[in-house]
Amino acid sequence: MTGPIRLFVATPLQAGAELALPPGAARHAQVRRVQPGDALQLFDGSGSEWPATVLAVGRSEVRVRLGAPAAVARELPWPVTIALGMPANERMDGLVEKATELGVTAIQPLLTERSVLRLDGERSLRKVAHWQAVAEAACEQCGRARVPAVAPVRALAGWLAALPPLPTATAGDARWLLSLQPGAMTPGRLFGPHGKLGTLGPAGPLTLLSGPEGGFAPDEDAAARRAGFEPVALGPRVLRADTAPLAVLGWLALQAAN
Repeated sequence: MTGPIRLFVATPLQAGAELALPPGAARHAQVRRVQPGDALQLFDGSGSEWPATVLAVGRSEVRVRLGAPAAVARELPWPVTIALGMPANERMDGLVEKATELGVTAIQPLLTERSVLRLDGERSLRKVAHWQAVAEAACEQCGRARVPAVAPVRALAGWLAALPPLPTATAGDARWLLSLQPGAMTPGRLFGPHGKLGTLGPAGPLTLLSGPEGGFAPDEDAAARRAGFEPVALGPRVLRADTAPLAVLGWLALQAAN
């Protein structure tokens, strides 16, 4: 038995309001053959869900009435950003979808020396908008009420240079460089006792930096370390560019569930 259809609405919602669903949500509702009187569940990315009742269904419009919102708590305890050299073909779509399901907070697509996918200008803007829509659809499916933000594509060097200095150990954030280099620590050794990410408190943010298909060039690896990224190993197998950050997110989700 399934519950009401969940739809993302990119506008602030208010209890008791009547509104026409935006075009994307309306098309989704129409494809699902909703009828007047049917129940929907709407969310606007603010962390709450609004029950809604379908009032009317037209050729291009679906009107609904909103009920009282309910807060939704389905996020990881740690805000996690994935910054990665974009994998080619459809692999980036899959990564955005699965990372959203696993609880990522933000995704930063990066251009690196060995990147196969090269984006700039209008094509870059279209791709980011597409990935944002993938994240929204994944939130509709998985029950999250906060949509991860997909940032504009940036060159790795410029992105690293713009990062703020690491704060003090008691209030700082964790930066992990997913690495195959000898001597890299495992996530379990960096996680620390009592659910802490190293020197972080339980709610401290984490940034995962992951390379493209060919990995980071030596000078890029060195620049990441200078920016405070600590090498982290994920075991003896070589994971694809779109698999490695998902493995860490899955591990964090299990930690949060314990």
